[in-house]
Amino acid sequence: MLTLTEEATTAVKTITAQFPDAAEGGVRIAGAGSPESQFALSVVGAPEPADTVVENAGARVFLDTDAAAVLDDRVLDAQIDPQGSVQFAVTNTA
Repeated sequence: MLTLTEEATTAVKTITAQFPDAAEGGVRIAGAGSPESQFALSVVGAPEPADTVVENAGARVFLDTDAAAVLDDRVLDAQIDPQGSVQFAVTNTA
């Protein structure tokens, strides 16, 4: 299952807090049929019925079936720059 770093947890909570309609929602990761592909991230109010839900300290990430398969046993990390822009990265588990 996908693991969130502390930085990714903070980033997800910060992003979802900016969308009042998604207060109970989270960030949805969709797309990609392979680890080399890009993923689409969006803020949503709730997971889709087939989504895998990953929760960590109040941060919720929803993975569509493709993303769940590709990101299994991976780590989601994030960096937030001083302007507030977020860059996510996926790494292998240590």
